[in-house]
This record gives sequence, structure tokens and C-alpha cells, in this order.
Amino acid sequence: MLVEVQDGRLRRIEPHPDNLATPGGLCLKGLSYMERATSPDRLLYPMARTPGSDTFTRISWEHALGQIAERLTACRDRFGAQSILYYAGSGTKGLLNSVGMSFWKLFGGCTTTFGDLCWPAGLEATRLTLGENKHNAPWDLANARLIVVWGKNPAETNIHQMPFIDQALERGARFIVIDPRRTETSERAELLIQPRPGSDGALALGVAHLLIKSGAVDRDFITRHVHGFDAFRRMAGDFTPERAAALSDVPVRTIERLADCLASIRPATIIAGFGMQRYTNSGQTMRAIIALLAVTGNIGAPGAGWQFANLQSAVFDRVRDPVAFYPPAQQQDGVRVSISTARLGPDMLDTKEPELRMAWIERGNPVAQNPQTLAVRQAFEKLDFCVVVDQFLTDTARMAHVVLPAKTLFEQSDVIGAYWHSYLQLKQKVLEPPGEVRPESDIYRELALRLGLPAAAVAEQIPGPTDAEVEAWLERRLAPFPELTLERLRRGPVLAPGTEEIAFADLVFRTPSGKIELDSSEAARRWGVDPLPVYGEPQESARSEQGAAGARTLTFLTPNTKDRIHSQFGNLKMIRSVSEPLSVLISPADAGIRGIREGDLVSIYNGRGDLQATARIDLSLKPGCVSMINGSWIAEGGSVNRCSCARETDMGHGAAFHDNLVEIEKVPR
Repeated sequence: MLVEVQDGRLRRIEPHPDNLATPGGLCLKGLSYMERATSPDRLLYPMARTPGSDTFTRISWEHALGQIAERLTACRDRFGAQSILYYAGSGTKGLLNSVGMSFWKLFGGCTTTFGDLCWPAGLEATRLTLGENKHNAPWDLANARLIVVWGKNPAETNIHQMPFIDQALERGARFIVIDPRRTETSERAELLIQPRPGSDGALALGVAHLLIKSGAVDRDFITRHVHGFDAFRRMAGDFTPERAAALSDVPVRTIERLADCLASIRPATIIAGFGMQRYTNSGQTMRAIIALLAVTGNIGAPGAGWQFANLQSAVFDRVRDPVAFYPPAQQQDGVRVSISTARLGPDMLDTKEPELRMAWIERGNPVAQNPQTLAVRQAFEKLDFCVVVDQFLTDTARMAHVVLPAKTLFEQSDVIGAYWHSYLQLKQKVLEPPGEVRPESDIYRELALRLGLPAAAVAEQIPGPTDAEVEAWLERRLAPFPELTLERLRRGPVLAPGTEEIAFADLVFRTPSGKIELDSSEAARRWGVDPLPVYGEPQESARSEQGAAGARTLTFLTPNTKDRIHSQFGNLKMIRSVSEPLSVLISPADAGIRGIREGDLVSIYNGRGDLQATARIDLSLKPGCVSMINGSWIAEGGSVNRCSCARETDMGHGAAFHDNLVEIEKVPR
């Protein structure tokens, strides 16, 4: 962004021309930061919940920090530091995020989480297959002759990707979308394939069967750069188009058409979304899809490859290696990494020796966004004391005893990377925090001093309150990379050291075999899955043993939207003015069976919870599914996670949100 400030207020936000990945302008959410920074609902002072009520009153920083320090000391001295949960979400990104864990290590430890809500199954599947998570530069997509968007809706959730798709189409590329929903992205495609949710792996193996049977594979590439092809070929031999069609609900002729495109059009890029890897079989699904590129030689060339996560900018961060999501073999510095993010509620309730007595939550809204809302609420209600640091009074903040006001991105400098491109950027401070807002690093530093933590260590690991001290701290973190300085970053975005515009162009793969691994002994050893990407039914689907045993027959899809990032932004007037009321989409066939009409108030429910919304009849939605945008606060009538289950994906410790069967019925008036 280029940000213009006049008289201490934001006046304009525009795209930065030096970031070639985002030249077209800001999305609606980016523009809404103008309101977010100045919203009348923003928290500007520390707040305390009145005992026995849902109301909050303003308190002083002196009182807030004194009470928190007293509670922290009492918990540590009586129960041990591990009786305190530290939960950090991904609401902000930057080098300064590390300050939180630095504080807890100096404090003597805590209990924290492993895994992630967003993308670990896909990260791990990619790492096991290709060795690392990187892909071609965003603008290289214009060189593709075939683009398959599989389980993603970039027209809403990655709008900067769409101009590069358009450029490819203008050059004659073919475009296919695979999604149970008919989305804005699919409107531009020549073919929309709508598989049964969770069956994408079977579809991929059916395509692989046809490619191999017809000889439309790159034998030379396979011989040189693919490990396990013969075993994969034998396994895929069982997935005839007829079997794949029966499993995926995709007609044989459509599977054949997709295979024909991959067989005859080069170069090809497959762009995968996050939602598809939120099932209990999703790691294996992602491996099966990557295999289509491997056997056709569509890796390491312009316009070709796998696009899921580009972590080339994560040069400071262990997330570049998904092993960062795994629980360590033993605790370090008193930090117990024992709670699965996907199973937050149940794991918090089950934690013993010591059990959890207190929690510190920042950059996240787990009450609304983590699976199985009712279990998460129960776990928070059981705590003796909870602190939440946030910009607004979210569902999670409303359960806190003390809420501390958080900065926005304009109110403290930081260095940030990205998920999709390779730029590192300086997020410069342009505004003073309003009211009594303090950056999180200031909160931690003052709390550390109140607790009497070692002053020298605090000064080294947590920056001081002045802008100069923050910048000096950032310069120390940049020091290992001579090409990265604040002076250089002030001039604009910088591609991360070692960036590859064409990923894997050297055809070097950081796998045990040094090749693309379709047969992975590590997958079997680490995750207990088949070393080949064999298809297995999700644990909870209409055709699984668990699904067949119950009465819930509809798969509950909970996709993202252009108007929110999960539970963020939906509280802003600018977003509300263009957002539709809370509603659930249902196909005419499923609505007719249940006597549901357009506009009816309906209940969506299963054994884990329920919520109500207005029904909208959607001709384009695949029968057997209902769809509702995620991110609504409980105060708005949400959250969709009242129905989701706290269970993990087959690899990577991700959250299997979409293994989620529900029933829906009209609410009597």
C-alpha cells in the first residue's frame, strides 16, 4: 500500500506500483482499513468485565497490568507456568509477532498450541511431494496454456490473481474450475466440474488412470525426476473412470475431458485452495493432485506448476518448513506445546498436570473460528482468568476478564512477508495509536518489567517503546541478510533473498530421494497414511461409515468471501453496507424434500450444535450440500463452527472443518 496521511488522519490508500503481484489496487477489505483504524467501535482503553455480567467498564493501564501481573504470578507460583495458555492467531503478520513467545519464555514458560487452522495439510502434502513450499511468481501465470483452479475462488479471495488469469486467457489459455459451488471465478471458465465434497482425491486418481493408460505422461521427466511412479501407476490402475465417477459424482465424460486437457496442453498450472485441504483425507488428496503435474512434467517450467503456498518470503520464519506445526519431542524453556489448534476446546478441557487456569489470547478469535464452538466456550468458561488483546470486542473478547486494546497496522513499523508472492515489505508507522492503545510489544515490555524479569534479556528480545527502538530491533533481525535493510525497504518491496521466479527450475527437490515423491515412506512413518496418495473417504461424509450411521445427510460448506477474512471486517459499516444478510444456500432438490422455500428461517444442526439463518435457494449449488459463509460472530447469529467437529486432517495437524454433516429444517413461525 501507499498510504497518505493528512493532519494525523488517513486520507488515501493506493497500491504500491513496485509490488508486481498486486498492481491493480486494493480489495474491499484493504480499503476498509480506513474505517477500521477510526471505527467508533474500536477498543481504545483497557476494559474489565463486570463480574457475573456481560458488560465491560474502562479501567486504567495501571490497574489492568497490575491485575494481570498479580494473576500471572499467582498461577506460576501455585500451579506452574504451564497452567497458562498462550494462544496467538494470525490476525497480524510480521517480525514483531515473535515478541509474544519471547515474553513467555522469559516468564518461565506456558502452554501453547501446535498445528494451524488454515493450511497445514496442503503444506505437508507439498513438502512430502516436492520438498518445499514454493511456486512460480504470480505474474508467471500469464505464461500458462492450461489453468486448473481446484477448490479455490480467487475472484473473491485472491483478486490479484485474476488479472494474470485474464492475461493467460487473452493469450489463448484454457481455464477449468473444480468446485462444488458455482462461483464468480467459475463464470470465466470453459468448464466447471462439481465433485462431491471431500472426493477430489478420487477424481485426481481417475484422471491419472487415464493419463497413464493413454501414454500421455512425460516418460523422460518421470525417469529423471519422479520417485515411485511404478507403484503409483499400479495403484492408479484401480481407479478407472467409472470408479472415480462413482466416488466423486463427476460424470465419466467430464473426467475424460479433464484428462484430455492435461494430456494435450502444455504448460499447465494447478491452483489449489485452502478449503479442499480441510478434510480428514485432504493431505492424501493434495498429494494425488500434485501427482498429475508430476507425471505430465509440469514442474519447474514457465507457466507450469503447483500453486498452493509460496513461502519464499518466509526467510525469518520456521513456517517455511511445515515441521514448525508439529509438537516438539520435548518442551523448551518451560513451554509445553501440547494443544492442537484444531482440537482447541477438547484439548484445553483435557489438559492436566497442570490443568489450565488462565489464558492470554492475541491476534485471534478462537471462540468463533476454531472448530466446535460449544467446546471452546466451555473451555474458556472453565478458566479462572482470561486476557484478550484485540481491536474490537469480538466473541472471544467478550469472554475475557480483561481486554487490552491492540494497534492497527498503521501504528507500529514492522517487516512482513506474504503467502503468495515473494516480496518482503516494510510496514511503516504512519499514525500514532489513538486513545490509550499500545502496541503489543509495549504491553509485553511493561508487563515483563513489572514481573521483574531479567532486564537485559527483556531489552534484547522486546523493543522499547520509541519508534527508534523498534527500528533498531528490526535492523538486528534483518542483519543476517545484507540485502535487507530498513533504508532499502523504505523505498519499496524487495524480493526475498534467493527468490526463484520459476520454482524448481533447477529440478532439485529437497526430498529424501532428491526427486518428486509419489511414494513417500516419510508420509507413512510420520502420519500413518499409505505411502502412496491412495483415496480414502473423509471420516464424516454421507458415504463414510460414520456418516451412514447418522441421520445427517448434507455436507456443510463454510467458504470465505470477498467481504471478510474469517471473523475480521464484518463489524465495519463499509462492509455491512455491501454484505448480504446471514443466509444459507441450499439446492432446489434438497429444499424441496424438506419443504423449504426462499426466505424461510431455517435451523442448521447436528449433534454438536445449531444455528439459524435465512434460506436461499441456489440453482448452482451441488445437491447434497448446504453453504454458508464463515466468519459471522455469535452476536450476529453465527458461528458456523457451532456445527463443526474438533478433529485433525490426515497430516500436518490441520483443522478438518469440512468433515461436517448437518441437517436443515424450517423453523416454525
